[in-house]
Amino acid sequence: MEPVLVDHIHRQNAGSGRQRLGIGRRIIRQQATYIVDWPIITLRVNCCHTRVMLHIDDADRVRLLRIDRPEALNALDEAHYDALADALDGARTSPEVAVVVLTGTGRAFCAGTDLGDMERRKDPDSGFVPGRHGFAGFMDRLSTFPKPVVVAVNGLGIGIGATVIGHADLVFMSSEARLQCPFTALGVVPEAASSYLFPRLLNRQDATWVLMSSEWIDAQECLRMGLAWRLCAPEALMDEAMDHARRLAAKPVASLVASKELLTAPLPRRRVRQPLPGGA
Repeated sequence: MEPVLVDHIHRQNAGSGRQRLGIGRRIIRQQATYIVDWPIITLRVNCCHTRVMLHIDDADRVRLLRIDRPEALNALDEAHYDALADALDGARTSPEVAVVVLTGTGRAFCAGTDLGDMERRKDPDSGFVPGRHGFAGFMDRLSTFPKPVVVAVNGLGIGIGATVIGHADLVFMSSEARLQCPFTALGVVPEAASSYLFPRLLNRQDATWVLMSSEWIDAQECLRMGLAWRLCAPEALMDEAMDHARRLAAKPVASLVASKELLTAPLPRRRVRQPLPGGA
């Protein structure tokens, strides 16, 4: 069945005189109805089951994205990748959003790509339907997102739940969090440009261990290596991350965007002033 899109707009009071603007989208795909409803995105399957997928909260020029699939340790399926990609598209163009914060619900930040989706993708008889954006579309948007991205790692981060850090501008981590890049244990190679970004974010040997060992890295080791900027007590994590996000968001968006471009642009793309003859 071809997707059917029905858009609507609603507003919800966010408190303190703020307003949330939401854009809803209904997507029907092979007898499964996906309802995307901002600031809370829900998923309905076959009209008999509804669950929250992604919370989106806009306030103080900060867009908070909270993955909400704790029963699966916030593993990301195609619908989640689509929802995250759509949320980043909206944040990119919205003049009311200057900073994006990404976190998870429960004891996990994100357990990586949903393994069930991965198995169904390989089975031609499974009826697997790719998302509108999927993993690649989400990563395209995240890797080119022009505004600051703050990641608050609230618990376990596995696969993309760890490699997404390479695309973050600031990383706050619960002192109880742990990361794992299990690629070699699965017989695959690192994803999400981590083989390029991690050696630059860490040092070469730490990046080698993180990406090749498939072992758990605890929060203290993440801080030492440079995978985290701040460690926080679990109960203080979101307050700390949101406080820094709001402080950035109070600055002019154009300045934030230009500064991020300078910080993240490869050296060959930068305009480096060549010294004049004689060292002037």
